[in-house]
Amino acid sequence: MNFSAIHPYVYLATRYPFAKGQSSSPRICYMSSVYLISEGYGTLLTGGHAHRVSPGMLIHLPPGQLHEWRADAAEPMVHLCCYFDWHHVDREGVFEWACPICYKPEQLQKELLGPLFPYPLPQFMDAGLLRGWTERFQKFYKAGEFDNEQTFIRNLTIQRHFQEFIDDLLHLLLSGQPIPDRRISSLLEQMEQDLLHDVPKPLEAYYSSLQLSRGHFFELFRKSTGASPVEYMNRFRVNRAKEDLLHSPLSITEIAEKYHFSSLHYFSRLFHRQTGQTPREFRTRGAKLPD
Repeated sequence: MNFSAIHPYVYLATRYPFAKGQSSSPRICYMSSVYLISEGYGTLLTGGHAHRVSPGMLIHLPPGQLHEWRADAAEPMVHLCCYFDWHHVDREGVFEWACPICYKPEQLQKELLGPLFPYPLPQFMDAGLLRGWTERFQKFYKAGEFDNEQTFIRNLTIQRHFQEFIDDLLHLLLSGQPIPDRRISSLLEQMEQDLLHDVPKPLEAYYSSLQLSRGHFFELFRKSTGASPVEYMNRFRVNRAKEDLLHSPLSITEIAEKYHFSSLHYFSRLFHRQTGQTPREFRTRGAKLPD
């Protein structure tokens, strides 16, 4: 999946209490699903295994995975659950509601399965503070109906709260994976604002603000962005300079000064290293391209 295509979209989110000994029946969801066991106990059967579930567990299932829920006969579980795609999939006109579930594997329409996340996600996690996750879920409860002009504005609010939930969920599920550390994500926002409005700060100002050592900061930064801090800042400034070279009357010297390069020579050298062209060549070639 192209990361720029990721835009999580929830179709159904609800609280579902099971009756004593109740089964969901074997089923396949067309979209990804997340379940928080808020009360009681039960069993999840999937992949040839039976997993005992209890309060405080978060369970993630990818689309297309056959599974069955069975509630405890004495203390049945309660699910806070949501069904979503990593980007919206149009199933309207094929199904009567926005959250279809298949109960007969031979009837599954595989072309309508939702996308997988680009990294493997663990299926079972300890939610930690149950109350906090319960409150997150409650903010985006949603009926599994297709949206229309009457529900559109309400849906925007639901999707915003859901994406905040996904942000928190991914930081829990992907600890140790090469995605931006939350601290680095916040720092990148500040760094880019600094690059746009002021002379870039010394790197020490950034890692000191996070109370990190220089070595740990560089390690986290490269893991989160794929580049060193200096490489990231230079790439950001060169990309901004490209826009001005193509779409502004500023001279190359003025552009170098605007983005706080120490000299025209340094700007030209970095620009050539990243693009294979000098700023003048880039501007000249861009001017010749058809609209």
